[in-house]
Amino acid sequence: MQKGNIGVTTENIFPIIKKFLYSDHEIFLREIVSNAVDATQKLKTLSSMGEYKGELGDLTVRVSLNNDTITISDRGIGLTAEEIEKYINQIAFSGASDFLEKYKNDANAIIGHFGLGFYSSFMVSKKVEIVTKSYKEGAQAIKWSCDGSPEYTLTNADKEDRGTDIILYIDDDCKEFLDTTRISSLLNKYCSFLPVPVSFGKKKEWKDGKQIETSEDNIINETNPLWTQKPNELKDEDYKSFYSKLYPMSDEPLFWIHLNVDYPFNLTGILYFPKVKSNIDLNKNKIQLYCNQVYVTDSVEGVVPDFLTLLHGVIDSPDIPLNVSRSYLQSDSNVKKISSHISKKVSDRLQSIFKNDRKQFEEKWNDLKLFINYGMLTQEDFYEKAQKFALLGDTDGKYYTFEEYKTLIAENQTDKEGNLIYLYANHKDEQYSYIEAAVNKGYNVLLMDGQLDVALVSTLEQKFEKARFTRVDSDIVDHLIIKEDKDAHVLEVSKQEALTTAFKSQLPNINKVEFNVMAQSMGENASPVVITQSEYMRRMKEMANIQAGMSFYGEMPDMFNLILNTDHKLLKSVLEDEVKECGALINPIEKEIEGISILRKEIQDKQKNKKDEDIPVSEKDELKSLDDKWDDLKNKKESIFSDYASRNKIIRQLIDLALLQNNMLKGESLSNFVKRSIELI
Repeated sequence: MQKGNIGVTTENIFPIIKKFLYSDHEIFLREIVSNAVDATQKLKTLSSMGEYKGELGDLTVRVSLNNDTITISDRGIGLTAEEIEKYINQIAFSGASDFLEKYKNDANAIIGHFGLGFYSSFMVSKKVEIVTKSYKEGAQAIKWSCDGSPEYTLTNADKEDRGTDIILYIDDDCKEFLDTTRISSLLNKYCSFLPVPVSFGKKKEWKDGKQIETSEDNIINETNPLWTQKPNELKDEDYKSFYSKLYPMSDEPLFWIHLNVDYPFNLTGILYFPKVKSNIDLNKNKIQLYCNQVYVTDSVEGVVPDFLTLLHGVIDSPDIPLNVSRSYLQSDSNVKKISSHISKKVSDRLQSIFKNDRKQFEEKWNDLKLFINYGMLTQEDFYEKAQKFALLGDTDGKYYTFEEYKTLIAENQTDKEGNLIYLYANHKDEQYSYIEAAVNKGYNVLLMDGQLDVALVSTLEQKFEKARFTRVDSDIVDHLIIKEDKDAHVLEVSKQEALTTAFKSQLPNINKVEFNVMAQSMGENASPVVITQSEYMRRMKEMANIQAGMSFYGEMPDMFNLILNTDHKLLKSVLEDEVKECGALINPIEKEIEGISILRKEIQDKQKNKKDEDIPVSEKDELKSLDDKWDDLKNKKESIFSDYASRNKIIRQLIDLALLQNNMLKGESLSNFVKRSIELI
């Protein structure tokens, strides 16, 4: 029997392992099972090279529970006493204290840095035993035992077969790992595709209304997963079936890419395009990263570009620099090359589908566009490739490449400055009347209703030469694309004021909404009242919802223009009636305001070049008195117009119709509108 101390430069490694690695303690099972698989793979390699002449026999790795222990057994190469001393008893642990303090919240970093794969077992064990026998001829079986202190014992053991048994005596505070269901779920998570069969207990079957155990091993893994097979030997159904195994509750994928790279790095895998329409974050972290078929993580940022984290599937590469625990991914130039290669493969595949079957590509565009838009917004080199197959869809359901669409609208949608105006709507039903007005004008309107389309609009304006995107409800149709300067018929100021004041007084109070009322000549056939919203302010507010640092815009009220069409017969009728009803009261006020305005101007002219201290107090008081009278008279005038408007049901009806058209008429206002409509009928 041999006793000794494990070669570490700290007094006791084990409390550190338990303290600092506790949050990730479930990875112990992956580490021990992976080591067993490695030992088995090494024996197969030696056998294929002729260095091991014995029978391989059953190479299944077995995991078993027994009261307070978990045992992981393999029939791999086993260990000699010298190898135990080299690989188990000596741990490169110099400079540990500083490192442990720095990474105390990151178990994977510690395990990986110090090669502690096997020692992760002490996170859950009060004692660990290794019973092992080397494959080498005449080898003596040995037993290594350690109770969580630096001391260990090494004795000869009775073991007929080659290989290794790792026996973990589970700590009292980790009894959850003695639960069959818990161990089963961990094996499914980490070991589903290991290249050597892994057994956990026996298969069960229903008999006489209850489950009974059979004599057949319960193999938990698929040793030859789809990504390790040759693409030309696989059918579409194979890919779909594998996808449903990975994501049991998901819809069928749109497309997939089978990766198989052996230079300048090794990389295999299958990436699936899922049906993604919204909720980007909810769809992230679905790509599973493996290292030689050992599950590592589903946080693949760094290995794939950010926009590709929307894809689902599997990536497997022994060349991605992972630590011994296979969890701590380190960024280096190799990872960047892999990331770039995956991005290229994805864009090439999309280009190929678009080129070979455009009809199918267009049919799936609405499922694909969020993913492609995300890529174009976040990765410049992807935009360069994607601009050849990215599509713009119009309100008629037709699709165009960027170049095709530019050609389509060049003749009719170029303004007087030579800018190409891309008109768009983001809700076909809600903006129907605006779309209809634009289409009747001979314009084409894009439908940009995707989650990232608002952000894409700004990007495309920068990318396209002399181009501007304008939403169809951002102005009256005649002002969307100004092709020449026109002398519009302008209503005289007093009548404009009468009309706008009357309408403004009847606008409902809507939370965080402000209206600017204006009168314009829009033609006899245009709507009597139109609501528009500034393209700039609306876009800023929409961007505030998806971009950090723009919350200021998000807090601002929505600003709308209520435009009164002075050419429409209803507006002409309202104005004529208002002038007739209010004239007797307004005319004397107007004359008084005119007189006050003359007096104010005379005083202001006298004070023009004087400093404030040189102006007599009497003059200041007189000017203030005139200002107060002017304000008072203006308020009286507005009150007369408001009083008139409150009695005129047509004014409120026209306002409500415009609000209704923009989905802004709700609650009591909507109820009043319905009652008033019945009365008017």
